[in-house]
Formats: sequence, structure tokens, C-alpha cells
Amino acid sequence: MLTASMMAFAQKEVELQEVTVQGSKVVQRVDGQTIHPTRQQLESSTNGYSLLSKLTLPHLRVDPVMHSVTALSNLGSVQVRINDIAASKEDLLALDIKAVQHIDYIDNPGVRYGEGVAYVINIIVKNPVSGYNIGADLTNTLTSVNGDESVYGKINYGKSEFGVNYSLGYQNFEGTEYEEKTTYELEPGTEYNVLRQQLEGQNKSLDHKIQLTYSLSDSNYVFQSKLSAHRDIQPERSLAKFETYEDHSSSRTSSPVLDLYFHRDFKRHQSLTANAVGTYIHTDSYSEHNEGGNYAYNVIGKTYSLWTEAIYENRLKPFTISLGTQYGQKYIDNVYFGDANASNSMRSSMMYFFGQLKGRLGKFGYMGGLGMSTRYYRQANWNDRFLLFRPKMTLAYPLAKHLKVKYDFEVSQHVSQIALVSDVCIKQNAMETLVGNPEIMPNRVTSHDLRLTYSTPKIMSELQGYWRLNANCNMEKYTRQDEHFYQTQTNAGNECSFFFIQSYNRWEVISEHLSATVYGGIYRFFNFTDDYRHTYTAFNGGANIEAYLGKWTLTAYADNGWNFMEGEHRGHQPAAWYLTASYQMKKNITLSLYAQHPFCSNPLRHKTEVLSRYIHKEASQHSRDLGNMLTLNFTWRFSSGRKYREIQRTMNHRDTETGILQSE
Repeated sequence: MLTASMMAFAQKEVELQEVTVQGSKVVQRVDGQTIHPTRQQLESSTNGYSLLSKLTLPHLRVDPVMHSVTALSNLGSVQVRINDIAASKEDLLALDIKAVQHIDYIDNPGVRYGEGVAYVINIIVKNPVSGYNIGADLTNTLTSVNGDESVYGKINYGKSEFGVNYSLGYQNFEGTEYEEKTTYELEPGTEYNVLRQQLEGQNKSLDHKIQLTYSLSDSNYVFQSKLSAHRDIQPERSLAKFETYEDHSSSRTSSPVLDLYFHRDFKRHQSLTANAVGTYIHTDSYSEHNEGGNYAYNVIGKTYSLWTEAIYENRLKPFTISLGTQYGQKYIDNVYFGDANASNSMRSSMMYFFGQLKGRLGKFGYMGGLGMSTRYYRQANWNDRFLLFRPKMTLAYPLAKHLKVKYDFEVSQHVSQIALVSDVCIKQNAMETLVGNPEIMPNRVTSHDLRLTYSTPKIMSELQGYWRLNANCNMEKYTRQDEHFYQTQTNAGNECSFFFIQSYNRWEVISEHLSATVYGGIYRFFNFTDDYRHTYTAFNGGANIEAYLGKWTLTAYADNGWNFMEGEHRGHQPAAWYLTASYQMKKNITLSLYAQHPFCSNPLRHKTEVLSRYIHKEASQHSRDLGNMLTLNFTWRFSSGRKYREIQRTMNHRDTETGILQSE
């Protein structure tokens, strides 16, 4: 949490030591950017997703209809936060746009954010101290069965705030088409060709979630508690009909989460933060794959986890020092019945320590830190403990008035998903089986990032060169035995690396009325093991145009997806193109119409190619429901007596990993 005195200090630091771009209201920082949305962007935004989509953040795709933020790279995950605490979808839909001060886009996260995080979006909002705020955000697709409804309310009395949020989501996509052409090498010189063509497909879900929040805050402390519960009203179901067989799957999940958070400011710009999150996940799933004969299994899964964090920060004038620790404990009990008969109980624990120093030395901006973690896994007769280190250094220097160079170096470790280290085998079709590998070891990741940024009141242009090396990385491997093929993961002697050169450019064509963004880059991938050597070159890019015309807001966005190669998979995340028109009917009512994939009746949803010495596979999936998709969003907000005092944080650190191994 940032108090009023801390905010004043932070603002002073920005004014004296950073270069502010007045037109686009962007402040370049050592670890990313601070973006001050324009009045037009705030007034035309209906929720957090709507606001983020207008910023056109580099390397990210924000879908305001499906309420998602996707990284267009495989550098790591995306964290969306409100006042530095991870935010849920419900938090973003209920975001008080009037209270937004700025957005910190951190595309070079320090060791403070833990492992596997590539991008952090931190929305800084003011804290209401009086009045109430109620509203509804209703999203419904007109061309298919798809919706996301959310209603919420917050009331402030004295130092306390009470909040409630209820959301209902539903979907029934029936226009799914899947085609797969596979060639199996049964033995040298003998091939077996299979065409799997889906005749009919359906995916449907119906779920709801409620969360209750209470916070107590003053000028120098905040205590917050959140109790949330998610449950599928009906099981999520999937159906795929082929010419001679059918595949079915269903899954029902329920998960309560309790989140407790405390922050205290002390004298001399010091602070202490503590957070504890407890999660329980119950999963009941069923799957059957009937190619070549009946194959069906059930999974009853239970997951218990506890995650805690404590951070000390001292904001001295020449630099800021941060010290902290994270501790996690997780227990998984998944029982497989039927043809995949197995019992998988796993215990894991994690302890992470970090120290970070961030500041300036003359014209140099710097950030340096070291993270160290120890991880423990145990299942059946197998157990292991890993000690992982994460050194990180960033240097920034202004070459000229509008020109800045920045270099980042990091060594980290990649840890596989829990499901991949289980000892369970799942049949995927008549010829293939997915096998977990408990002996997968974490691998070292080394990255170098060099950026040259040019900023003026009208233009921001960035040229980035990035290189990453994954030594002994976890990569997939196909093996053949008795004319059957097993897919698993190993990391003995493997090397996976890639580099890219990308340019990002934003132009304020007419200040506060018309802006344009275009980005693109060349990516080169290398995947080397004892069994194969694969390389791949791809272009990834996109563009965005925003126009603010009084009560109307018009937006056009397009990208070509994300083309990549990892292991024996060459993948293509499909292209996306959206058109948006929003109209502010009244001060508190906004109607928005989203057109996704216009002029395309059956857009690509997923495409992949397997290049194994034993298997060559080309698979693609299309969805008629996503073609010419029209979605209407209705937003209503009403507030009274609202007054703001300081920054407050919203919490949503929760566990979602069940450890269940599933077929693709």
C-alpha cells in the first residue's frame, strides 16, 4: 500500500528523475512504463479490461469480450494487479474507473514478483473513504450463446469498506471443427496414416462466483480480508464426434479461497506487508476417448494449499531496498478410476527469499536483485529437493533528450507444472499415450534484453532485441514401443533458445482524439536434443487505432497471433481482429458493441504441428461461433457521496493448479 506521503515522494521522484511524454502521458522507468490514461480513455472505458485494451500494451493482447489478458510470447505469465495485489476478473469488472490514477506496466519484473512472471500490469487507484458504489457489467454475445454477467456493490463507513460481487458466466459453442493428419512410423520404412476429422463438436459451461470483502484502513495501515467461492453450476462439457467414434469429457470444480492481507507504513519511508492465502479445490471429472475401443476414466481430485508472503521496503532518497520471503505448502490427492486407474498423492513446499535494490546513480538508473528458493516434492517412493537462484540486473541510461537505452540480464529457473511431474499415464487416442515424468528437473534460463526507446510528446518508438537460452530444459519427447507412441517430457542434455528483434511504435495523430499503434518483430527458435534439431523463423505483429468522437469511441485492433516452436511442437496462436464502438448514453450508462473476426465465418482457433522422428502431425481447430461474432456490453454504475483519500490494495492471490494430468 502507498500512503499519501509515499505517493508524494513517488511523484517527486518521477518529476525529477524520469522523462515524461506529455502527449501520450507515458513515463519511462527502469522496469517498464507508468501510463497516465487520458481523460477520453477513462471516460470511454466501462471496466478494467476496456481500459487496458485502449492502452495497447506491448507483447499483450487484451480481449474485452472474453475478459482475458494474453501474453503474445512464451516469456512467462501475466499478472494483473490493483495497487500491487493480484486482481481477479471480478475486481477488473468492478473497477472504479474514476479512481484510477495511473497504470504501471512492468515488462521487466524484478525478483519481487517471484518466478515465471514476464509482465505485470499494476493499476493504481485511489481509496474511497465515504459513500457507496453499485453497478452492473453485462456482456452477452448476439451471434452465439456466450455471456458474462456481473453485479457488485461497495459501501464505505468511516475507516471500513464492505463489498460484495456476484458473477455468472455461461457458454455453449457448437460450431467447433477439428482436423488432424498424422503419420506414424511403426518401424523403419513402414508408415501408418490417420485422418481424424471431427464431424460435430460442442463446448459448454455454466458457473458462478461470489466474493465478499472487508477492509479497514487509515492513513498508515490497511487490513483487508476476502472470502470468495467459485462453483460450476453444471459440469463443463466437451463433445467431439468423429466418423466412427466419439470423445466426451466433463468436469465440475468448486473452490473456496480465503485471503488475508495487512500493510503498515512506518516513519522514514519504511513499510511492511504481509499476505496469507488458503485455497481448497475439489474436482470431479470424466473423460472418454473411444478411438480403437472404449477408454474412459474418472478423476476425483482434492487440492489444499497455503501461500504466505512478507515484504519489508525502505524508500531511501538515492535508492529503494526491498527484502522479502514467500512460503507455500501444497497437498494434492488425485484418484483416477477406470481405464486410467491410479492414485496420485503429492506434497510440495516452496520457500523463496529475495532482496532488491532500485535507484539512480547520476544519469544511470539501475535495479539489481537476487532471489533464492528451495522446493520440495514427494509422491509415492519418489522425493527430491531443489535449490534455485535468480540473479537479475537492469541498467538504463539517457543517450539524449528523447533517447534512452536499457539493458537487462537475468538467470532464473523454470519449474514444470505439477501435473507433468506426476506418475500417471493418460491415453489420448488409439496410438498415443501421455505419460508424466516424476524425474523432471528444473532448468536454468538465461536471458538478455536490450532496448532503445525514443519518446516525444507525439511519438513513442522502441526497438528491442531479446535472447533467451534454456539449458537442460524440459522438452517433450515421443518414444515408440510395440507400435504405440508415448509422449513425455525429459530434460537430459536438451537446449532450447530463441531470439527476436521487435519494434513497437505509438503515434498521437491528433492529441486526445486519434492515436495509432503498430508493432512487429522477427523471431528465431532453436530446439536441440539427442533425438532432433528443429529451427523455426516467424513474424509476429499487430496494429491498433483509437478514435474519440464526443460520446462515441471507435477502436480497431488486429494481430497475426503468436507463431513459435518449442520442443517438437510448432504452434500458431491464431490471428485476431476486433472492431469496437462505444456510446455513453448517460453519465453512468454505456453501451458497447464488439465485432470479433468480422468477414470471417469460421476463424482458426488453434493450429499445431508435431515434428517427431516417429510422428508427424498437423492439427487445426476452427470455431464458427467466433466468426462474425457480435457482442453487446451494457454497463451501469451509480455512486453517491464518494470521497477519496489514499491508495488501497485489492487482493486475489489464489491457487488454480489441481495437478490433474489430462489429455489434450
